[in-house]
Amino acid sequence: MNEITQLVVDQIGFEVYQLSESALTLEFGNKIDVEISRTISNLNQAIQAQPFIGYRTTVQAYCTLTVFYDPILVLTSKLNGNNCVEKIVGYLKLLSTKITSTTKLITTTITIPVCYGGDFGPDLEEMATLNQLTTNEFIALHSAAKYKVYMIGFVPGFAYLGGLNEKLFSPRKAQPRSTIVSGSVGIAGRQTGIYPLNTPGGWQIIGRTPNKLFDSKCIQPSLLKAGDSVIFKPITIDDFNSYPKHSDAD
Repeated sequence: MNEITQLVVDQIGFEVYQLSESALTLEFGNKIDVEISRTISNLNQAIQAQPFIGYRTTVQAYCTLTVFYDPILVLTSKLNGNNCVEKIVGYLKLLSTKITSTTKLITTTITIPVCYGGDFGPDLEEMATLNQLTTNEFIALHSAAKYKVYMIGFVPGFAYLGGLNEKLFSPRKAQPRSTIVSGSVGIAGRQTGIYPLNTPGGWQIIGRTPNKLFDSKCIQPSLLKAGDSVIFKPITIDDFNSYPKHSDAD
């Protein structure tokens, strides 16, 4: 089955196409949009709450939801259809009819403490000047918003957050840093995010959180997941130093 199947959820159309023999991708468009993200999160939660036989996991992104499955279990299941794609698409059609604009999205709001500026935020002053703000105004605007986690990517646990005040939009660095310390909070274009691991990167770094964003030993390794909401809380360097220390090598 190579044809693209069109479905509708919450009046937002999307297409389903086969990514591999064990994955289907649901595509909702090609732009970052709050309503699209909400629809994807609703459908994702519905699939997780009522998984079909053979379901493995889902991966949510800006405009897509990819569903991974065991082809043998799906093929031998009692779902209607002659092959895996037909069976899962039939399941999605039935499931999508149960989701309406009044369906309540279950979200988690996580507060992230951040020490802004100084050695923790080497780009803060430059970005404030670029946007014709004082550093205090920049911090106040950044910590006043409630952000939405659109997706996890780049490295394990890296959350792409939407909802940045347009007064804080900042370009990526012309020359990326070879290493950005884990916990660093950055801005790139219209987004803000937190580096969960020590890694190269080109985002403008404005602060750092003492929270550990990714821990492979945990059942849910990533502190944040797609669909979550995030609030940043400014803290002092003394507050930062009082938090339990951790190492990416743990």
